[in-house]
Amino acid sequence: MNELKLNKLNKLKMQTANITDENIEKLAKLFPNIISEKKDGNTVKKAVDFDLLKQILSENIVEGDDERYRLDWPGKKASLLKANTPIKKTLRPSIEESKDFENTQNLYIEGDNFEVLKLLQESYLNKIKMIYIDPPYNTGKDFVYKDNFKESKENFEEKIGLKDEEENKLFKNTDSNGRFHSDWLSMMYERLLVSRNLLKDDGVIFISIDDNEVHNLRKICDEVFGEGNFVSQIPWQARQSIQNDTDLSSSHEYIVSYAKIRRQTNRRLKEVNKELWFKEKSFACYPIPLDKGKFANPDNDSRGIWKADPFDAPNIRPNLTYPIINPNTNEIHMPPNGRCWRTEEKNYKEWLSDKRIVFGKTGDGRPQLKVFYEEKKEFGSVPNTWFDGNSYGTATKGTKLLQSLFNSSPFDTPKPIKLIQQLMILSTKKDDLILDFFSGSATTAHAVIDLNAQDIGNRKYIMVQLSEVTDEKSEAFKAGYKTIPEIGKERIRRAGEKIIEDNKDKENIKNLDIGFRVLKTDSSNFKDVYYHPNDLGQKDLFNLESNIKEDRDELDLLFQIMLDLGIELDLKITKEIVDDKTIFILENSELVACFSQNISLEVIEKIKAHNPYKVVLKDGCFANDTDKINAIQDLSQNSSVSVI
Repeated sequence: MNELKLNKLNKLKMQTANITDENIEKLAKLFPNIISEKKDGNTVKKAVDFDLLKQILSENIVEGDDERYRLDWPGKKASLLKANTPIKKTLRPSIEESKDFENTQNLYIEGDNFEVLKLLQESYLNKIKMIYIDPPYNTGKDFVYKDNFKESKENFEEKIGLKDEEENKLFKNTDSNGRFHSDWLSMMYERLLVSRNLLKDDGVIFISIDDNEVHNLRKICDEVFGEGNFVSQIPWQARQSIQNDTDLSSSHEYIVSYAKIRRQTNRRLKEVNKELWFKEKSFACYPIPLDKGKFANPDNDSRGIWKADPFDAPNIRPNLTYPIINPNTNEIHMPPNGRCWRTEEKNYKEWLSDKRIVFGKTGDGRPQLKVFYEEKKEFGSVPNTWFDGNSYGTATKGTKLLQSLFNSSPFDTPKPIKLIQQLMILSTKKDDLILDFFSGSATTAHAVIDLNAQDIGNRKYIMVQLSEVTDEKSEAFKAGYKTIPEIGKERIRRAGEKIIEDNKDKENIKNLDIGFRVLKTDSSNFKDVYYHPNDLGQKDLFNLESNIKEDRDELDLLFQIMLDLGIELDLKITKEIVDDKTIFILENSELVACFSQNISLEVIEKIKAHNPYKVVLKDGCFANDTDKINAIQDLSQNSSVSVI
């Protein structure tokens, strides 16, 4: 038998048939709506909703649980519990992998994004203006995430074959499980629950997705963000080529968007008072610039170029329904069926007198309103919900851009930066903070830098990416990139330098922030005794002179303290050496810290001179308890003092 024939053979099951599974498949063909999912140990498998089956086969209402409108799946309660459970983790800085570590305001964080989101909750609570994520689409073998369900190590290694650096289980979306929804829902649900806390009240989240899970994504977002905070489900033309190996060639994906808090605001208010519009609203898309090419001035109007908008509006209101006589033809016009005019008759007559009303290009059509570019340009235009590939790029254009940076594409199907930039234009101002916790090839970071170069903005980003290894057969691996974060960080470096070069003639381009501060998740810097001192036995005293792990340095401690105190991780850090002791000073004296041993009065005086808001010292800093008490009392007069 040749190799071709062997490849076509099905793998032998080497066991008797599973009659239950076969019967479930038969029922699924007859009654597809009764098929659900359940957990069997750590495996998700198809199940039958017997209550629903009873109802289908009954002529009367079958008594059972009260019906309710909700989305349930195996693992939902566990995800909710995980979202609310604290973790003992930290973020450790990596100066050598960063770019301009001391000055940049951008963050690149390596680690499980669920853990990172939990770590960021205090420092970035209500501070993120826009979240964009391009999560796995649940197509099979396309996501890995931590899972806390218990099972033996043997079963774990046999079923999964993956674990993190601390022997924690990593759950993989396998071939057999790939089309189930429960694992994907759990993975997304717990992350969305935590990410909502990070959004500002006028913040918004954009989520890329395709047909496979868009229905479930909408349901869990309705639950997490509230159905009333749904903004839009934007179709994006992801590809322009035709797929010939399918029934219908799919050319689109979606971008689902939800606001943290969405208030419906009358657009007319915006035209009356632009400043009030921006102050009063929680998220409603910022207008996009008017297309000047759609304006002209065929009648040489002294007010400049204009375009004609329809004079009718939706719905029927008696005070907006009246006859309009075309002065050129004496023809009487009424609003179309189901519509009315856009203003009262009194206003219409004033606009007609002011030559703001036209009747088509030749003067014998229906009434239209002149809209002047100079009067409307500051208010912009309402964006529409169709993102075409020509305007916002396709997946192919995203790949070509990556190829231009690397000479070959080390990442599959990256999003085009124009797509992400349009979302930023709709939802952010020039100094807002943007988060992407499925960073991938770091398209979002690239888009932020490029948009800042275009409009001299100062938007900042936080990228989060799990340290997934690249496939040994992939172009990325062959090019030397062993993990996905290695690709992302290198892309940001190359993109930043290229943007600077491409815009070198622009004023202030040298001030563009193209750096990023690399942080990595790790276990706490402190030994268990720090969290459970009562568990310390006499035999442990000699081994625990310090409660800090031996492989951690002062900068590690500083970042864990920043997390604990809820301080933003992008603040500029400066160091001063006094009496051979290192003092860390955060931007605006938000925090001053010293972790050296046997600090002198001179060090305390230097800390006081910065007039810090918070001070953190190491318990072993002082020669004795008297010095410790005196120093803390002295510093506490103007600062909040903590000792670790």
